Order: sequence, then C-alpha cells, then structure tokens
Amino acid sequence: FKEAALESAVWISIGLLFGVAVFAWHGSQAAGEYYAGFLIEQSLSIDNVFVWAVILSFFAVPREFQFRVLFWGIFGALVLRAAFIFAGVALIEAFDWILYVFGAFLLYTAWTIAHHDETEVKDFSNSLALRMVRKVIPTSDDYDGQKLFTKANGKRLATPLFAVLVLIEATDVVFAVDSVPAILAVSREKFIVFSSNAFAILGLRSLFFLLGGMAGKFRYLNVGLGVILAYVGVKM
Repeated sequence: FKEAALESAVWISIGLLFGVAVFAWHGSQAAGEYYAGFLIEQSLSIDNVFVWAVILSFFAVPREFQFRVLFWGIFGALVLRAAFIFAGVALIEAFDWILYVFGAFLLYTAWTIAHHDETEVKDFSNSLALRMVRKVIPTSDDYDGQKLFTKANGKRLATPLFAVLVLIEATDVVFAVDSVPAILAVSREKFIVFSSNAFAILGLRSLFFLLGGMAGKFRYLNVGLGVILAYVGVKM
C-alpha cells in the first residue's frame, strides 16, 4: 500500500509538473487547457480502476500476476486513446455540428453513470469481447505463471490472463468513448489532449493497487462523475 501510494504521488506530480512545462512552452491558455484535461481524466480514471478491480476479482487473477496484465493494459490504453483523440479532432474539424452530438452523448452518459446500480452483479464470462476471444483463439482454463500464451498437448493456447487483458482493453474502449469527448470540450490541440490523457493513464496501475480494495469508501463517486460529465456536456 505504501509503495502504491508513493508511486501514485510520483505519477501525479509528474503530470502536474508537465503542466508547468506546457506553460513555459505554450503559455497560460495551453497550460490551463492541459490542467483541466488532466483533472477530468484523473477523475474519470478512478472509475476505470474499480472496474479493473471487479474484472481481476471475477477471474480470480492471482495478485502476483496482476502487475503484468495491468502493464500491458495501460500500454494498450495509450494506443487506443491516441486513435480516439485523432479521430475525434478530425471529426470536429470536418463537421462542427458533431460537438452537439458529443455534448448530448455526455449528458446521456452522465445520467447513466449517476444512476448506476452498484449492487448489480456483472457476469464478464458472457461478455462480447470474451466470447470473441474464445471463438477465435483456443483458450486454456488454467494460468501458466505470468504467460499470456502457453502450450498444452502440442497446441498453443491463450491463458486466462490473455482473456483478462482483452477484457480490460475492451472496457477502456468504453471509457475512452466517455472521456475523449469530455476532454475535447476543453481543448482541440492534439498534443494537449493526448498528453493530459497519457499522464492520467500512466499512473493507473499504481492507483489500482492503492484504491483497488477501497471501492466501498467512494460512496458518491458515480454521482460526482455524473456531475463532471454533465457540466462538460452542457459546456460543449
């Protein structure tokens, strides 16, 4: 816990200090946009952390293997966010009216998150992403250390750790659909949007080990996130 707290503090400090570099490089407006985007992404990422905790718990991923799957999960998240950001900026530049679509979507998402039923039990084994993985790639039912793939009876099989990684990436796509339009309401500059996303995402692994078991203490998290997204949606 202490190590995770220290690492989280370091990543957040790096993200905040990068805003100082943006200020020196591009001025106060760019720095203000960066900090606004960083705070939005940092807030939304807390919900992401708790979803990861539920997934890893559902598949009974041993704690010593969680570090590896989250490492690759965050790497994939960076690539996905970059793709979403460039696509979103291109859409806005081509079609101004898409801002109203993004704004309406954020308002809908805000309502959905704020009224989410925390007692609902999720069955990830029947998720679309997992069904597609098992249909395309033969999958083993047993872990083989930290390996994503293993061999059994001469056949190359994906381990459950690979299935968990795919599911984590699939959930990040869902979160990106929420967070990217939110940050595009703050800035259209690709560098600012991606850097604020990246610094928020890079600290997610340490944030997971810090907050993973504390979901019950964040009683009003969904309401808070709903308020943030609603505000950004109205602004947009």
